[in-house]
Amino acid sequence: MLDFMEITRLPIFLLILVRLLAFFVVVPLFSYRTIPTVFKIGLSFFLALIMVTNVDTTTIVFQEPYIILLLKEIFVGLFIGWIAYMIVSAVQIAGGFIDFQMGFAIANVVDPQTGAQSPIIGQYFYIIVLLFLLSVNGHHLLIDGIYSSFQIIPLDTLVPIQNETIPIYVLKMFSTMFLIAFQISIPIVGCLFLVDVALGIIARTVPQLNVFVVGLPLKILVSFVVLFLFMSLFIGLSKILFETMFETMHGLMRILGGA
Repeated sequence: MLDFMEITRLPIFLLILVRLLAFFVVVPLFSYRTIPTVFKIGLSFFLALIMVTNVDTTTIVFQEPYIILLLKEIFVGLFIGWIAYMIVSAVQIAGGFIDFQMGFAIANVVDPQTGAQSPIIGQYFYIIVLLFLLSVNGHHLLIDGIYSSFQIIPLDTLVPIQNETIPIYVLKMFSTMFLIAFQISIPIVGCLFLVDVALGIIARTVPQLNVFVVGLPLKILVSFVVLFLFMSLFIGLSKILFETMFETMHGLMRILGGA
């Protein structure tokens, strides 16, 4: 019988499977509603079969109750996937900033991937980011990240929840997310601010001109022109976004592993 089918590996296999399932519930790309649940479970199952063969069972000693270890694996998988999703969500926040300046803030659309409402420009950015992530094999890096978590966060130890660096790290990632969102949106928001200033000057110098009628179409036109010119810069910012996401995942894993 194959080594990974040994009965002594079954508890370890279940711990690995639970972490993978929790990870794929929230991580970008794999967590969307358009991906069948059977696929997520099957992918987690076969990845767990592969990963359990690389785990040295002789060094694992269960000193804690097994149910507590299962709950710990759910927490670790959800936390790592959530921190990755939070960083990628910066593009939707940037789209919200842009939509507010364009006048599209009231015209949200339903994201078919998550079922939640999202800004129009934010959804446009988000689709581009996901396609770019697939084109550079980012989904392989996500799987590699959860695989490396088993070396950093042991299966038989609990997470140091009382560690004060965890909430500080999460708050730092929140600030990083908003910083990236600001960097993505500032070219378009800055141009629209200049358009508002110009319309204000025109309204004072030419009172006969109704700036409320001219202003909204003009801002939409300027937004699309700047958006077209901005796309090359957006790809570079997307690269920084992915680098930040993977660095954040590894930094969180080191904290959860007690490093």
